[in-house]
Amino acid sequence: QVQLVESGGGSVQAGGSLRLSCVASGYTYCMGWFRQAPGKEREGVAKIEMPDSTTYTDSVKGRFTISKDNAANTLYLQMNSLKPEDTAMYYCAARVDLCPSLSWPALYTYWGQGTQVTVSS
Repeated sequence: QVQLVESGGGSVQAGGSLRLSCVASGYTYCMGWFRQAPGKEREGVAKIEMPDSTTYTDSVKGRFTISKDNAANTLYLQMNSLKPEDTAMYYCAARVDLCPSLSWPALYTYWGQGTQVTVSS
């Protein structure tokens, strides 16, 4: 069992930046960030597969950067040039064996409690 704890959310104006963190209690092979806005389905934002292969959804490419400190079992999401449409609850997710597509959040085994990101125009 792996526990995930996110932090770093908050409220910013459009064009601003935030950095999300997610600490895992144990080893993970694949970690990702997902987000869910009110009334919308959960969508994949970015993932990182051991050792350092990254994937992003098109809407955040060039603005968000996912990274991982393997020694500290900590996942990060640096979010720059934030837009109002980035407003959502952001969740960290993980698996210890596979790295499913961002299109399939249900295939991720472990989830954090979420951290809210609000971007005002």
